[in-house]
Amino acid sequence: MTKKKNKSQNVGEGSESTHPPSPASSASTTKSKDAKPPQPSTSALIICRNKHWRYISSFHGPWLQLPPEVLESLANNNYNLPRPRPIDPAVFFDLLKIRQLVDDATNLAVRAASGVTSSTLTNSLNAGNGLLGNGGMALGLGLGGGGGNAKLSRERKHRMREQATQKLSKAYHLDEIACSVATMQSASTLEDVAQLVLQRSPLDADAKYVHFFHEKIPSRQLAECTSLEPLDEVIAQRPNEAEILRTRAVTKIFKEDFISAAQDLTAALQICRYYQSQHKAGRQQLQLASDAAAEAQRNSRWKEETKLDEEDHPSSLETQLLFHRAGVYLTIACQSVNDAIPPKVSSNGVNGKQENGIPSETPPVETPELSPAEEEALRKRLEARKIVKTNAKRALRDYVSYLSHFDYTPGLPAEIAEDFVRKVNQAANGFKIPRPQNASRSLDLESNASLSNGKLSDALVPHKGAHRSRPQPNSPRTELPSLPPPVVYPISTLFSSTPPADLPPYPESVTSLSVKQQLQAPQNEAAKAILAQTDCHEALTYHPLLTDSLHSLLLCHCLIQTSARELQRHAHMVARLARVCDGYPIFQAARSPSRADWIEVVRRNENWIQLSQSWETLCAPAPLPGQAPGNQQKETAAEKKERLKQQAIMEALEDDRVHDEASFHAAVAARQRRQEEEARKAEGREMPKRWAQEDGKEYPISTDRAQAIVRWIREAPVGGEAGGAGRKKKRSSKTGTRRKAKSGVEGVVEPVDKLEVGDGENFERVEEEVD
Repeated sequence: MTKKKNKSQNVGEGSESTHPPSPASSASTTKSKDAKPPQPSTSALIICRNKHWRYISSFHGPWLQLPPEVLESLANNNYNLPRPRPIDPAVFFDLLKIRQLVDDATNLAVRAASGVTSSTLTNSLNAGNGLLGNGGMALGLGLGGGGGNAKLSRERKHRMREQATQKLSKAYHLDEIACSVATMQSASTLEDVAQLVLQRSPLDADAKYVHFFHEKIPSRQLAECTSLEPLDEVIAQRPNEAEILRTRAVTKIFKEDFISAAQDLTAALQICRYYQSQHKAGRQQLQLASDAAAEAQRNSRWKEETKLDEEDHPSSLETQLLFHRAGVYLTIACQSVNDAIPPKVSSNGVNGKQENGIPSETPPVETPELSPAEEEALRKRLEARKIVKTNAKRALRDYVSYLSHFDYTPGLPAEIAEDFVRKVNQAANGFKIPRPQNASRSLDLESNASLSNGKLSDALVPHKGAHRSRPQPNSPRTELPSLPPPVVYPISTLFSSTPPADLPPYPESVTSLSVKQQLQAPQNEAAKAILAQTDCHEALTYHPLLTDSLHSLLLCHCLIQTSARELQRHAHMVARLARVCDGYPIFQAARSPSRADWIEVVRRNENWIQLSQSWETLCAPAPLPGQAPGNQQKETAAEKKERLKQQAIMEALEDDRVHDEASFHAAVAARQRRQEEEARKAEGREMPKRWAQEDGKEYPISTDRAQAIVRWIREAPVGGEAGGAGRKKKRSSKTGTRRKAKSGVEGVVEPVDKLEVGDGENFERVEEEVD
């Protein structure tokens, strides 16, 4: 298979070399110039540029193999469900359209390459699962497939490739990450279709845009082997398309041009919101009306499925732009940390601070005058601290705006759930429950309508005591009692200064656990099953990038210097959401760089916010209904060792810095040493050295971002002051009470809703600060 792939790649490179130089082919010229030096290296792998795209693992899942008609049915069912919907409808509809567009484009490209004149072959190709099944892959590799009888003309092939390129361009416009994943599953013929169109139409904007993703470059060398000129030309031709600006911004992130990337993303957001307000106002009102109608029908278990027209599908572009821009701001903040912290001084604290970063209560007797060089260094540190705080607040604002697009419900209120379980327990044990006078506001256990569509009615018929007649299925009822609908919140409200008061406790206290055990003890199997159903009632709307956004929000709070107590509240809120965040059966579990960085920050700062349990334990998925933790088998020492070994291997394989066998073995060894250290700490044994001192130089697992945030927490003065030469800090009553953490680091809580950073901000000021 590798040989066949290389052969197809060589063919593509050969056709590329015959392409005459032109402004439209600047990316191809750059590729041929930059790709030649790495080729003699044994580690050089020539792959498409879109295989380097960030967060690709977040969009893996069964949606790539499901038949399009099944995926369409699931997308509409998901939209018709009451809030919070299991999966974000905008993302789900994008996946559906991307699958359809990539399938059609693959069909056209395969037919153009194989000379098939009719579309009758499409049915046989779609017979198998996946994108065009095995037959499409065979035709894409040029292995035959038997098609039409006549030969296609060159003009006909060109038109088919143009149509395929237009469909691919539309798919990349919708979501370039999801489309990159989908095209990887398709025939290899799709990779060269845009290049062949450019040979005859060098000014084709769609072909330029698609070829930018499909151009082959050396592996892990995207920044060195990528020119922005093709995207600049497409933007010049189509200045009102925010999607092209998004692609250029992500490319600039690879090139570490973060200020310019933020400018592109801000311009794209302005374009996106302008067109939404101008062209979709009426449709949004219709959508809100349909949502209200769906909420009114919440009490009915089933309702007629509504199939949305494509023009009425919600868009995910705004959430994409918010997520990317927040990541850019967070990166800019982390890059300025080292410049914002003064160099380390001697242990006697001549810089006016006690250990643990707390300012001294008694000012120094003498304040030496600063030299001009020291004044300049102090000024630069103050500017760097301003950059850290400002960009961290901007990142936090964008992450909160991103989270506002998704819903969360705590489920039924605790008193209603407990009353429900109590009455079910009474009914299951043969006690007759009197019908309440106000049936619309109370639970009615006399009917099947209030119990899981009647499936538990047999368990609730008492075998002793009063005889109870079962209602007939077709008998008319004047009123249908039901449970009240659960309240739904935007996820962003959970991280406000005043979160909702009706959230269930998390992590659960000892009191709540003991009460639950007391409820479970005297109950029969039917009541225990219903109690288990009420035990797992929290839910949220899933998005592939949600987990990374939640943990990035915690990293922003670290840079803003939120107090340890407030940060602990936010951390528990993130853990609460992470344990119920699941995109199955559409998405696989997503890897999160921010989650890994947050775990490293907590570990290296000795859990300064005093989390009661490890982060892995806090974020562990909630147990399934009826599943008790005590029923799980206890793994042996050998099984645990093997599990940890496999975990270290998988984490090393997922590390972007692993590029050869030596780095792979070093990564696995470093992770195994960390596991041993954590095991010894759990047993209460003292460690002679920290992990970072032991093997940090050999292969540092911690990323630069995590190291910068760790240093900021440990060494940064609170409030952004210089922290030297006897400078006093201003205390303000508006900022709240300063709280001292375990390690001595304290901070000031600043509510997110008071951040005065607008969307249309002037980036010239930021550029001056960075310069």
